[in-house]
Amino acid sequence: MPELPEVESARAVIERAGLHRTIVDVDDSDSYECRPHSPGQIRTALLGRTLTAAHRRGKSMWVDSSDAGPVLGIHLGMSGKIVIGDAEGTEVDGGDYWERGRQAGDHRFTRFGLTFEDGGRLLLIDPRRLGRVRLDPPVEKLGPDAQFIKPPAFRALLETSAAPVKARLMDQDRIAGIGNLLADQILWAARISPARPADELDSDEVSRLLRATRAAIRDAIAGGGVHTLKVVAHRKKVARCPRCKAEMSQGTVGGRTTWWCSREQAQ
Repeated sequence: MPELPEVESARAVIERAGLHRTIVDVDDSDSYECRPHSPGQIRTALLGRTLTAAHRRGKSMWVDSSDAGPVLGIHLGMSGKIVIGDAEGTEVDGGDYWERGRQAGDHRFTRFGLTFEDGGRLLLIDPRRLGRVRLDPPVEKLGPDAQFIKPPAFRALLETSAAPVKARLMDQDRIAGIGNLLADQILWAARISPARPADELDSDEVSRLLRATRAAIRDAIAGGGVHTLKVVAHRKKVARCPRCKAEMSQGTVGGRTTWWCSREQAQ
């Protein structure tokens, strides 16, 4: 599913191509994707306004609208992309990585759309229909963003819980933005078992984990998504650790399928 780097790419696309364009139409007819709003409610709130700023915390994204208008929250779900086009058909997109890609003009899975006065459009394209569009989302409930969390806050989220460290890293109320693949990369880079109780990590391990978190996010944003991270291609049977060549192990940690190096990440 889209993790912090994919959501950041979608946010950047809105910032680059979707701001300060007057909205003349809104397609909010998908009542599941736009729940709890009824069809037409988001349209009424946004008509005649412009989007003024795009924000992200963790996997959540929201956009301010002009004249003290409502905040538009957009969640990509498990397969969402933001696509922004102009009247001539040129498109830019950001969001989930699709292995088979998407051809320009392929809007089959559009769940929500804005039409701009200049003829362009902003679309949420979501094959699995697990995204969400809503007004004034409760972003204040999210934990600090994983890309920008400070060392004291990072240390506190670990030392106050005996939960497996992977589960703690994926707790969006404590630290927002780390999903399953990103967590496996972070723990592999830090050489820490995903099942270790978080409060048993010593100060050196916590520091390594924070450095690995920052590096993984930076590399995934630069590379185009979490699928480009080094350990992700080795999350499969008979695969070997790309660093020491030991067998990769697989199990369930925090309710999620997890892969780790059998040698360097042994508990």
